[in-house]
Amino acid sequence: MGKTVTTPMGIGLIGLGRHGMRYAKHLLEPMPGARLVAVCRRDAAQGRAFAAAHGLGFYQDYRDLIAAPTVQAVIVVTPPSLTKPICLEAVRAGKPLLIEKPLATNGPEAHAMVCAAKSAGVPLMTAQTLRFDPAVVALKAELALVEPWRYFVLTSRVEPRPEVRQDPADYAGRGVLLEIGVHQLDLVRFFTGEEVAEVCCELWHGEPGQPESRALVRLRTASGLPGLIDVSRVSAGRVGRAEWVGEKGQLMADWYRHRLCKVLSRNVSDEWTVEDRPTLVETLTAFLRAIELGTPMPITGFDGQKAVEIADACYQSAATGKPVTLGVMRDQ
Repeated sequence: MGKTVTTPMGIGLIGLGRHGMRYAKHLLEPMPGARLVAVCRRDAAQGRAFAAAHGLGFYQDYRDLIAAPTVQAVIVVTPPSLTKPICLEAVRAGKPLLIEKPLATNGPEAHAMVCAAKSAGVPLMTAQTLRFDPAVVALKAELALVEPWRYFVLTSRVEPRPEVRQDPADYAGRGVLLEIGVHQLDLVRFFTGEEVAEVCCELWHGEPGQPESRALVRLRTASGLPGLIDVSRVSAGRVGRAEWVGEKGQLMADWYRHRLCKVLSRNVSDEWTVEDRPTLVETLTAFLRAIELGTPMPITGFDGQKAVEIADACYQSAATGKPVTLGVMRDQ
């Protein structure tokens, strides 16, 4: 008897902007058990041209892409202001979906998305891609070495990009904390396995009326572990670093330079390079594998919801000038 031929899973990609094109590039390469079959873009001319060049179906309306019988799973790479209706439509159609971070612009919207997916039994994954970075993974594997932990610092600084004009409405008027800092907010739970209990946040705006370009967050986890998050888009060059300080030593991971450093005493230290692997490929592979095996998503919709809820607390703290305890946030 011949081997059973399995038809690759058809993937529909909603969003072909700057970041969406990165997804498209990887999806057009051979992916285990899946292939890109359809794309959606608001700019119909550019969307049709891309689809024609790669033999894909094109849909200007995301509802038509989700309804297409060739599409078995949906990937959403749109501004977070658009993700909720897209998510709810995919859930109604019963199609698993991967949504680029942040999951939504605010906690209530993220909660509604997660509840809808859970009620319908539809797999939902949040693309918090930094969890797959080799330097981040290596740091997490070493954390027990420096216990008991004393505090941590997470830093993400990205250069301003005047040539990339972003509509403030895409993030509901929010800036660098939600756009970039959501990675660091998510890493707190990833590294510690704890929820964030309290935040105190300061925001700086480069221009009056514009979204924040810098954020400084002081927080503590449920066990009382203190942490500091520094996020900005004000300076040339990029810095992405996690520093973990424990009684028995210190660990430092640099995900831009793919380095890990371990300091265990005044005279004992080690530094090495970790493999540079595309986190987007790791994210896509994990999403597709979970669908194929019927296992829980490695980064759930709930994970994405929690990161956005921490951001909500940070914005409330910045607005009031007071610490905010999660779970008792006032309506904004």
